[in-house]
Amino acid sequence: MIIVMKPQAPRKDISEVVSLIESKGLTAHLSEGREVTIIGVVGDKNKLCNVNIQLMSSVDKIVPVTESYKLASKKFHPEPTSVIVGNTVIGPGTLTIMAGPCAVESEEQLLTIAREVKKAGAQFVRGGAYKPRTSPYSFQGLEEEGLKYMAAAKQETGLNTICEVVSREAIEAAVKYVDMIQIGARNMQNFQLLKEAGHSGKPVLLKRGLAATIDEWLNAAEYIISEGNPNVVLCERGIRTFETATRNTLDLSAVPVIKAKSHLPIIVDPSHATGVWDYVAPLAKAGVACGADGLMIEVHNDPEHALSDGPQSLTFKHFDELMQDMKAYIKLAGRTLQ
Repeated sequence: MIIVMKPQAPRKDISEVVSLIESKGLTAHLSEGREVTIIGVVGDKNKLCNVNIQLMSSVDKIVPVTESYKLASKKFHPEPTSVIVGNTVIGPGTLTIMAGPCAVESEEQLLTIAREVKKAGAQFVRGGAYKPRTSPYSFQGLEEEGLKYMAAAKQETGLNTICEVVSREAIEAAVKYVDMIQIGARNMQNFQLLKEAGHSGKPVLLKRGLAATIDEWLNAAEYIISEGNPNVVLCERGIRTFETATRNTLDLSAVPVIKAKSHLPIIVDPSHATGVWDYVAPLAKAGVACGADGLMIEVHNDPEHALSDGPQSLTFKHFDELMQDMKAYIKLAGRTLQ
């Protein structure tokens, strides 16, 4: 349920509505726009069945919410959310670039890549310290040692850092070293992990699952937000379809759909979507044109010998060329590269 207050409603009237909601054991979430305040009610709305809220001072109307996700819904929060990570704002008007290797392999490797992606214009260095792999024999990541290399990269370059986490123990380690944690596609519906991310105190990047619908994705975000962490950024990284020409199928329609359904920022990962480095640039540009708030791009100093996802990683030269080419697209989209 959403309670829409009249334009310029006095603070006293808003507080009275909030107090009534809370007195019934429900939770009230305020979304204060430039003119109108919306109060979202979370919990069993039947507890309010004998209360005529619409007759209270400054209440304009009551709107039912049919979606199972509430806090992630645009109805609850009509204004788009901006998530602040360090000195970077992910949201409307800006374009955020996260770039780096799929897996952290050594301190020297990560520092080399961090220097180059910063030079090209990225705001984040990404790197996997924990790697959930299809085969148990594939490289699984350096774990906390890799996180320490992420911290060293931040100290030298000033870039924000982001790393995937796969367990409660990984979250506990990651929060000591990185600025943002990532829930990968394979863990999108690991509900206990989502709750732990909600308790982490760190902004969270939530990737779409391999076969997840958009509503399932937004419900996963709801798990994080409902635990007290509103700083969630969504990432479209391709879904599994019948097509085999690419690693996955990048669902660019998800960007405008998310913008219509949710207030959360959304970025696009063309690297995991395609699995082929040569396809990354056109889809990165398309993501910007669709309204994405950012891009996540895999970059490696030596893709041919990468321990993970080398075929989809850009070289420094190709990444720099992409960043130069995208300037016109970013400007046309009405955004600024921070």
